[in-house]
Amino acid sequence: MAEQTPIVIIGSGLAGYSLAREFRKLDKQSPLMLITRDDGASYSKPMLSTGFTKGKDAEALMMSSAAKMAEQLTLSVRTHCEVERIDASSRTLFLDDGEQQYNKLILATGASVNKIKFPGSDLNGVVSINDLNDYRNFRALATGKKKILIMGAGLIGCEYANDLLIGGYEIEIIDPSPAPLNGLIPNEAGKAVLKGLSDAGVNFHLGRSISEIQETNSGLCATLDNGETLEGDLIISAIGLRPNTRLAETAGLACRHGIQVDRSLQTSNPNIYALGDGAEVDGHVMLYVLPLMASARALAKTLAGEPTQVHYGVMPVATKTPACPVIVSPPLTNEGSWRFESDGLNVKGLFEDEQGELTGFVLTGDCIAEKQMLAKQIKGIHDN
Repeated sequence: MAEQTPIVIIGSGLAGYSLAREFRKLDKQSPLMLITRDDGASYSKPMLSTGFTKGKDAEALMMSSAAKMAEQLTLSVRTHCEVERIDASSRTLFLDDGEQQYNKLILATGASVNKIKFPGSDLNGVVSINDLNDYRNFRALATGKKKILIMGAGLIGCEYANDLLIGGYEIEIIDPSPAPLNGLIPNEAGKAVLKGLSDAGVNFHLGRSISEIQETNSGLCATLDNGETLEGDLIISAIGLRPNTRLAETAGLACRHGIQVDRSLQTSNPNIYALGDGAEVDGHVMLYVLPLMASARALAKTLAGEPTQVHYGVMPVATKTPACPVIVSPPLTNEGSWRFESDGLNVKGLFEDEQGELTGFVLTGDCIAEKQMLAKQIKGIHDN
């Protein structure tokens, strides 16, 4: 392939633009192209769950247009362009408006929201917020509304609940788990989040799920699995994400929980790489910003001619829930046990392995001040 054939990045989210930015620090000349199905605006996805707190609409959250990013990073951006198929043998992308060859291909295709099908789940007032366009749509729908129901008490559900509460909305959360952030933090810490958000005004319906949604004259009515009904103006579905693997799978790339890559971010095809929410790096799918940035820096070096493996280190996850802040460094295995100290909203949980070494922690409330001290005591992924 000629040198003029570009390195192509599919996806204009934080992963795609971060990689382009890191690559241009090392290589100012090699042709670089970014293909996206949307308008290519640059924005920080984590900021979507702070929009009401900061009083920002979708346009205010947008950091730069596709045209400005193209100029800034000396790359070609093809917007509103759908990649229909990858032919890995000929290094060709089949697009909805033609074909495009690539030198190296990077899949930064992200993750889509999980969907549960039940009667009424596809009504117009039932929305998910996973990108800037979703956020723009939600802001328009929420104008003049008062009460919002949220399906899911995970990270995204709790962050939106706190943000919308600050924005003046009445919030009810429905989740089948016994405590918020189930699966990310142990229930002992989740109970502190429950108290913090409840004290702030969020109404929780834990151990419950929605079985049906109906339209009413005033909005929507959700029927829970115990027959209880809840009325609201809108319903946000926040029940997790699943990596986008369709393109990779149809191209014959190895996929499991995500697009499988090694620590060099290389897929089962030597000319195709993946990073971000859609990638399963050496067995780990990590849907957070710090791992994404570490991946972008490592892959940029590899693409610039310096083969580099990603090194994560310790990367605690912090929630944007000011009613009860949380910082967690999840243990990598279940081999060990938790021990807790708690005082109201302030919980410190330490996970120690069978040898008594600290391998994870969770902090809530005022205990988050101990983050740096604890992070220095544990090993990160690939530290061994």
